[in-house]
Amino acid sequence: MAIRFDGRVAIVTGAGNGLGRAHALGLASRGAKVVVNDFGGARDGTGGSLTAAETVVEEIRKAGGTAMADGADVSNFEQVTAMVERATKEWGSVDIMCANAGILRDKSFGKMEVADFAKVLDVHLVGTFYCCKAVWNGMRERNYGRIVMTTSSSGLFGNFGQANYGAAKSGMVGLMNVLAEEGRKTNIRVNIISPTAATRMTEELLPPQALQLMKPEAITPAVEYLLSEDAPTRTIMGAGAGSFAVIKILETEGINLPPEEWTPDAIAAHFAEISDMSKARALQGAFEQTQKYVGPAAARLGIKLLVSLSSRARASASPES
Repeated sequence: MAIRFDGRVAIVTGAGNGLGRAHALGLASRGAKVVVNDFGGARDGTGGSLTAAETVVEEIRKAGGTAMADGADVSNFEQVTAMVERATKEWGSVDIMCANAGILRDKSFGKMEVADFAKVLDVHLVGTFYCCKAVWNGMRERNYGRIVMTTSSSGLFGNFGQANYGAAKSGMVGLMNVLAEEGRKTNIRVNIISPTAATRMTEELLPPQALQLMKPEAITPAVEYLLSEDAPTRTIMGAGAGSFAVIKILETEGINLPPEEWTPDAIAAHFAEISDMSKARALQGAFEQTQKYVGPAAARLGIKLLVSLSSRARASASPES
């Protein structure tokens, strides 16, 4: 059965060009009413114009879809809130948030200005928080919501000259992890895409032949899946040039040392075993790590844990929390 978004209202930020444009067109082609948001600034976030967003809206309407343009700056919470209120008043709800807007201010760390670090975090990380915050209560009330954030391999794996961008993008993963947990009881599913595509941000970095393979439209199917009715939650998906993958943050099995060996020398002696990836796994929450560490230490002393810390933490959560 084909994935459709009939009756759903979506906001796509940074939708005037590149990835956002492809996502907006894709969602609209599958039945969603789309708010095409774009501040219309340059790659570094300066300037501002509604022209790019209006052009995408016209494309959607010519294809028989429904859309409106919005020029909210995602780093301004009042503007983001007004955008969500406008869409809700016009179409009744906001069911889907695709947080895609971004800027670049690349410099090696030694040369990076504090203002450039702060601005990139404001747009990417804080802006994503604002977008999620503005739609969150409405999604909870309607017991339905789908959110996709946009991370990057620069944050997940590192990239020279992008301390600001990498910090913001990896910060989004932490935000996604928490919102996915908090959204479970009200059917809000939160995921994150790590795209590799030919956009204004990558066009100067790759040869033309590679850029031809890296169309933004190759990312959109993954985004549509992560925004669909039957989407997973708390998933990092990589996509580019027709390749799709799931990315996990793993922790080794590790070891538990007796108190007399709580020394840096003992860690050095056991580091090969501590860092052995053969049994590494993805933990499902912060308290699972706590239990993983405390359990063996307690067992060494004959202390029995009556209930798993992760289960207790999850059981105490509620929609009112």
